[in-house]
Amino acid sequence: MSFADDLTTMLDSPFGVTISAGGVSAKGILNQPTSLAVGDSIIYTDYVLHCEASKFGSVATGSTMTVDGTAYEVREVQKTDDGLEAQISLSKT
Repeated sequence: MSFADDLTTMLDSPFGVTISAGGVSAKGILNQPTSLAVGDSIIYTDYVLHCEASKFGSVATGSTMTVDGTAYEVREVQKTDDGLEAQISLSKT
């Protein structure tokens, strides 16, 4: 089994959610690792989407993606070292 097959299996895991952007739909994993809080207010929450680079690696900054039924704006797209996985930084719209 190749790493690309393992990646697809990982993204289809119980943690995988449906992603759609630009007419493409697939599975990915959404993490919410960081929130910046000032006093009692949360300034922003950094959402990171892990997905296949071949499907979503070229989405444009500022475009909209739907992840598990919620709309997000693309802040930044980075590909991992092997180029198979994309990590997309998102903010809720």
